[in-house]
Amino acid sequence: MIADNDFLEAHPSPQKIAPFHLQRLAVVYVRQSTAQQVLRHEESTRLQYGLVDRARQLGWPEERIVVIDDDLGHSAAEGEHRAGFQRLVSEVSLDHVGMILGVEISRLARSSKDWHQLLEICALFGTLIADSDGICDPADFNDRMLLGLKGTMSEAELHVIKQRMHQGKINKARRGELGFDVPTGYVRSSSGAVTLDPDEEVQQVVRLIFRKFEELLTVHALLRYLVAHDIRVGVRVRGGENKGELEWHAPNQTTLQNMLKNPIYAGAYAYGRRRTDPRKRKPGRRSAGRTSPSPGGWHVLLKDRLPAYISWDTYEKNLRQLQDNRAVADAKGAPRDGDSLLQGLVVCGHCGARMTVNYHGSDKRYSYVCTRQNTVYGGSSCQCLSGAPLDAFAAGKVLKALEPAALELSLEAAKNIESERAELDGLWQKRMERATYEAERAGRHYRLLEPENRLVARQLAKDWEQKLSEEQSLKEEYQRFLLEKPRLLSASERESIRRLASDIPALWNAAGTTNAQRKEIIRQVIERVVVEVEGDSERVGVRIEWAGGRRTIAVVIRPVCSFEQLSYYPELCERVRELASRGLDSILIARRLDAEGYRSPKLVKGFGHQGVQKLMRRLGLCQREGRRRPPQGLLGEHEWWLGELAERIQMPKQTLYTWIRRGWVSSRQLRGHARRWVVWADEAELERLRRLQELPRGYHTHRKWIELQGGDARAPR
Repeated sequence: MIADNDFLEAHPSPQKIAPFHLQRLAVVYVRQSTAQQVLRHEESTRLQYGLVDRARQLGWPEERIVVIDDDLGHSAAEGEHRAGFQRLVSEVSLDHVGMILGVEISRLARSSKDWHQLLEICALFGTLIADSDGICDPADFNDRMLLGLKGTMSEAELHVIKQRMHQGKINKARRGELGFDVPTGYVRSSSGAVTLDPDEEVQQVVRLIFRKFEELLTVHALLRYLVAHDIRVGVRVRGGENKGELEWHAPNQTTLQNMLKNPIYAGAYAYGRRRTDPRKRKPGRRSAGRTSPSPGGWHVLLKDRLPAYISWDTYEKNLRQLQDNRAVADAKGAPRDGDSLLQGLVVCGHCGARMTVNYHGSDKRYSYVCTRQNTVYGGSSCQCLSGAPLDAFAAGKVLKALEPAALELSLEAAKNIESERAELDGLWQKRMERATYEAERAGRHYRLLEPENRLVARQLAKDWEQKLSEEQSLKEEYQRFLLEKPRLLSASERESIRRLASDIPALWNAAGTTNAQRKEIIRQVIERVVVEVEGDSERVGVRIEWAGGRRTIAVVIRPVCSFEQLSYYPELCERVRELASRGLDSILIARRLDAEGYRSPKLVKGFGHQGVQKLMRRLGLCQREGRRRPPQGLLGEHEWWLGELAERIQMPKQTLYTWIRRGWVSSRQLRGHARRWVVWADEAELERLRRLQELPRGYHTHRKWIELQGGDARAPR
């Protein structure tokens, strides 16, 4: 690099400096990339500040020279986060700057975007740029080409430096020697080796977290368990005066997720688990844009290199469980308290997609629906079936499968309860041991102090008293824990567990058993349930795929909307005609149909007499029973009784009555004849009502409904 005085001797009185340049400011831009360079590379910083003398020698008065050093310690890779560079661009844009001085181009910008933006503005306002090689005018073609080449070389230089540093880190990581901050449960020794935390309580808490996740299956359930038992996580301070000391923090969801996803707990050394996607980066947020590829996409993965808490198989199983717990279409999702017992397990037999659960109002009705053909291809839904019959069938199969293991389940439950209480008791023992040690330590500090130093003695006495109080409170809490949950089960508790295990259906239907618990039991034994509705009928083909690989194939009956959907509808009609010809009423016919195994469309079992009456009216076998038909003389031209019109356009009577109450059809109510409703409908009106009836549910708020209503303001909004 040419010295400042040498440069002036080589280029005396530059001709590019015009009088109007001297009337404006001379800006000296000073920058160092990092705070470390500011502290250690003092000569470079001093050289940049020395450009003030150069501006003075070029003809600028002292009061017209401005130094911008706001970017000391900031990289020139991006101009967005450099306040000094933004200030420089603003001053040039306001036509305040006659010349910009810098030791070299890389001090101003190492990004082509920022550099060429500055060149454009300088050329527009006639601002000169000077470095150690001379003075350039961005408005001049040759100088502009030279400055552009320098900017490109500066950016390429930064790229080469980054590539060298990145490749060096990769090579060091491949040897397993690249250092990183170790998570909870690990410490790094003075030699750099990673070892388990020497504190036994820290290790026990970490092992408890992984063991309970295998049992509870969700992070939130694990968090509730830790909070309920007042279990805290031991964390080593990473910086500051207390670096390396142990602190106990309350567990949180983020900490637990990071522990379950970190491969170090499986004894693996990994590098490159998180990448940064520049398309997703957001200003001011360091974590924005980060992605987490699968283990196959990591830069380095070295198994069995570090001490482990769990096996690699357990680690992969935990990752799969976390993936299944996501609330997305291709995952099972975490078990919740909804009425659907097969949530996330039902698969469409037509397209293979996972079926979703639709709940219908507050009457606890729900159904399994596959809408893949509709959402992806714009077609109709694959299939839909009521959820209660399918859940009852699967639950019965699960309970039957668990009956042979009743005794084994009771023994295993008692063993698990005792082992869990023993582990919690061990944690309490370690917490009391720590509290006793801290109290004794505070006492030793107080006793070693000179009695005359009362200013310090009073504070140490308070600390000792506080530690003794904490120790006493902890012992009292431990006694309450022993009373509530003794370490060993009593004879009555063992007998209660054995009795409940022997009667699994009673335990399943108990009021204290939640739907989430039932779902967890089902997921332990069932992998998935594949269903396929036979056409539009009530028959549903079901294939249960069990965890052990065995399959159960059966047919489940679902409720349907109409008689015509029944697979045996022609046979049913013939049977009803035959029974009616014998003079049997609807009640006797319903009993006979029940005995023969027939069922109503909306009932899973049985055939009510009301359904028989409806079917007989449809077949023209009888009039409505128990109610006399009003005389036809009460009807005018194109007028219908409510029930007859509903049957004519094949819609539910209650729906048509709702339309009457809302004023969507022309109608009147008679004074006599039980205040029956009369509806007016000619051929055009019948066609309009049919078209309205064909619209899907929920479509009445669409513009099509308003059009069919003729733009009537009475249409629902």
